[in-house]
Amino acid sequence: MRLTSKGRYAVRAMLDLTTHSNGNPVRLQEISNRQNISLHYLEQLFRKLRNGQAVKSVRGPGGGYVLARSMDQITVKDILDCVGENINPAKDILGTEAEAANTVEFHLSKNYFMNLGTMMREYLATTSLGDLVRKSKDIQIDQVNTAGAQNTAVNTNTAVGGTNTAAPAASAIRSPIGEINQ
Repeated sequence: MRLTSKGRYAVRAMLDLTTHSNGNPVRLQEISNRQNISLHYLEQLFRKLRNGQAVKSVRGPGGGYVLARSMDQITVKDILDCVGENINPAKDILGTEAEAANTVEFHLSKNYFMNLGTMMREYLATTSLGDLVRKSKDIQIDQVNTAGAQNTAVNTNTAVGGTNTAAPAASAIRSPIGEINQ
């Protein structure tokens, strides 16, 4: 599977829309500025997202885009499907000269990658925009707490004439939605 910029940008833009909307329309120019994504490219993506019923457009002064459903009802898979991202790692296996070989190895590898594709689709279908937004808030809180703890350690060590010996995070832990926390 190769996730293209189309899929990555669509997910980022939808997360931006979700976090900055507060129920009000958000202009694509604002998303473009915050996410450093070309406005022209965003217009193309949001046309597809609107056709896929992930967003609704609001016309007129103060117009822009809003989510078409609640953030918990729009999955990452929905977004990728709307923009035409193909997430099947076995897409190139069918119809190739390898299929004509009809070997055990071909069938084993084909089944393996088809199963992988099924697991990936299920994983993407179980992660909603709401899950990612809540995760981002947890990360922000953790960063503030970590920064506060490090500042306290620096101040304490410096106050007694020592040097900063704050240790880095011991290990990275993979969360259920794929980010690495430290």
